[in-house]
Amino acid sequence: MGLIDSIIKEHGGGIVTQLAGQFGLDKATAEKAVRALMPALSEGLNKNISSPDGLQSLVSALQKGDRGTIIDNPAELSNPGITEDGNGILGHLLGSKEASRRVAGDAAEQTGVDSSTLKKILPVVASVAMGVLSKQNLGLGGGAASMITGALGSFLKSDDGDGSDEQGLLGLAKKLF
Repeated sequence: MGLIDSIIKEHGGGIVTQLAGQFGLDKATAEKAVRALMPALSEGLNKNISSPDGLQSLVSALQKGDRGTIIDNPAELSNPGITEDGNGILGHLLGSKEASRRVAGDAAEQTGVDSSTLKKILPVVASVAMGVLSKQNLGLGGGAASMITGALGSFLKSDDGDGSDEQGLLGLAKKLF
């Protein structure tokens, strides 16, 4: 199961249900929002991990704290610290507030959800994505960035279940989302 499906299906859709309630959306619209926002996060991750420093930064971020707890307790998504953490993640993945605004604007065009709402959802979704990755019990002992390919292997399978794998680290990141 890929990352998008993990976010949407985790705990019977509890994350999407929480996002819907938190941002005044119905569940189907919240799912559309997640699906519309994730490609930009994936692209940011691709760019970030293409450098050794970026890859090490991802490994460190996945080992930081206990991000996986929000996956088990979706009510935590309303905690202001989640948004703060998500904004930090977005800074690394997208690079600027202007880029985040563009992502929200593009997602608004795709979903019909107001861009101001999507601007609020985006950092929460970024935190959730990192939580899902962290929760996969990556086992990156000692912070060894070289282990990330194997550790993220559970996300190599595409979301449509075709079982295809792409080669290389950038292919891996594409499959994450």
